[in-house]
Amino acid sequence: MATEPGINMEAKIDARENPFEPYLDALKKVLEDQDPIFMIGIVVSLAVVVITVVLLKYLLSRKTVQSAVLLVGLCDSGKTLLFSRLLSGKFKKTQTSTTDSSAPYKAKNERGSSWILIDLPGHDSLRPQYVEKFKSAARAMVFVVDSAIFQKEVRDVAEFLYFLLTDSVVSRNAPSLIVACNKQDITMAKSAKLIRQQLEKEMNTLRVTRSAALSAQDGSAVASVHLGKKGKDFEFSQLPMKVEFLECSARGSKGEDAEADIASLEKSLALL
Repeated sequence: MATEPGINMEAKIDARENPFEPYLDALKKVLEDQDPIFMIGIVVSLAVVVITVVLLKYLLSRKTVQSAVLLVGLCDSGKTLLFSRLLSGKFKKTQTSTTDSSAPYKAKNERGSSWILIDLPGHDSLRPQYVEKFKSAARAMVFVVDSAIFQKEVRDVAEFLYFLLTDSVVSRNAPSLIVACNKQDITMAKSAKLIRQQLEKEMNTLRVTRSAALSAQDGSAVASVHLGKKGKDFEFSQLPMKVEFLECSARGSKGEDAEADIASLEKSLALL
């Protein structure tokens, strides 16, 4: 009789350690009594639910799809006419844009690739807000330069390019950069090679002055992405994205009624 309290105590301890064991046994018995086909259906249904949840989580965590080609540049560089020529091939009288314009663009390749072509305003007071709006969706940026007056605008062109290329989102997504040296039909137009060389020098100077300005701040401002490689003069080849300089003329060398000279640009867009 002296052992009974010990046995009862052990039973109580076992009951406390496995409070769900009776329920598990009952569930096991129920499952054993079920039709195997019914059980397979339950397992498949649970698997579908799990896979769906995983896929949704994956899709929602992905960054914005990069399906846009952005036309950017200073005012009067020829972006809007280039926009029209790429879409319809036709010449169109244009004026300074104050808002964005967009339309589907089908690349001239065998894959039939299609992008959203977006023309962004070139005015310096509007550029930042429109770049902010569309930069995450950019698969490529076509930076349009007025080759005829480039020498006068080299500083402004370099500052805008610097602004774009040191943006953290642009640097992370690394969209292709096509610098379209437009208005090659004008006699005084600079070549793409010269424009590239002068922009590299100007942006190297900008990098030094901007870095010095950031160092002089109290640390409250967030530093932008460093442009190029530290300790070396800036070159476009140092950037994390593909960079190409090409020559084109949205107006065309034979007048408004003739075709535009944009074959090189269309070829580059076909390779995106």
